[in-house]
Amino acid sequence: MNQRTKYWNVDKIVDGLEDYPQVHEAAAIVRNNGLIAFPTETVYGLGGNGLVDETVEKIYTAKGRPSDNPLILHIADRVQLNELVAEIPLMAEALMEAFWPGPLTIVFPKKPGVAMRASAGLDTVAIRMPDHPLALALIRAAQLPIAAPSANLSGRPSPTTAQHVLEDLDGRIDGVLDGGPTGIGVESTVVDITGDVPMILRPGGVTAEQIVEITGEVAIDPGILGEEAAPKSPGMKYRHYAPKGEMWLVRGENPAQMTQRVRELARAAADEGKKVGILATEESVHSYDGGYTVVPCGERSDLISVARRLYDVLRQFDQAGVDVIFAETFPESGVGAAIMNRLAKAAGNRYL
Repeated sequence: MNQRTKYWNVDKIVDGLEDYPQVHEAAAIVRNNGLIAFPTETVYGLGGNGLVDETVEKIYTAKGRPSDNPLILHIADRVQLNELVAEIPLMAEALMEAFWPGPLTIVFPKKPGVAMRASAGLDTVAIRMPDHPLALALIRAAQLPIAAPSANLSGRPSPTTAQHVLEDLDGRIDGVLDGGPTGIGVESTVVDITGDVPMILRPGGVTAEQIVEITGEVAIDPGILGEEAAPKSPGMKYRHYAPKGEMWLVRGENPAQMTQRVRELARAAADEGKKVGILATEESVHSYDGGYTVVPCGERSDLISVARRLYDVLRQFDQAGVDVIFAETFPESGVGAAIMNRLAKAAGNRYL
């Protein structure tokens, strides 16, 4: 695929965004089965008509995405939801009331008419209502549900700016709506409500602790880190979010011990002639010397700041051309579960 990718810069606070000329033009492309990248509150998505198999196939092709990896349908209102799902359990009603619009994707039993390619042939469909004015305006203007994985080449770090999208997909898609940097920085949480107990298939912007407050219980799918079963959600299978350099996650009994271990590993790799990158925090960034590429990824005391910067930091290591990356690790509670899930995928589950 080799085409000119249009670029529109849109102020997300403009009133009547769906009537804004740039949004209207992008929506027309979506209705005509083209592909448009757009911002959400999590990451930039690569959107197309979620009701047409041929359009969904274009998304897989543009990303180089495996065909058994399902997509999320993005909607702007409950009318669209009712057209897509076979039933809405009370549990789903409670979750939507609490978290929609927002970074929560819910897996429902689907109605006929949803593109088989969007659900990877499953009898379920993953749906969310994004909490971003430009995303909602595009969906409303297009007047159809938009299938949208992250707008990056498959396996690469997800995009949190329009420039990240163009780095990967310029010439491969029809256009990109630039609404500025995204806010949360990691993808939505995906929860399956088709069983008796809600099950998290991918940790993300809504934490397990928040879901338990609504549902009383929640399970974590063991397939989050496995590769055996057909995935019911994006992010469950395959290496994702990966920088080009070899990446290792470094554990420690406490931050000080972890920092010392990272220093030792970095020194040994540098002695072997490798260009070393270190994913650090604001608290530890000044602990590393020796000519390494050290990039702070937010504050350990504020994991939301780490989530927001994570993918941009991974791309900075690519720009620096490092050979190996040693990454500090984080507690796996709250948003830390999503951070560590993405780091583990990026590193191919390599720990030290």
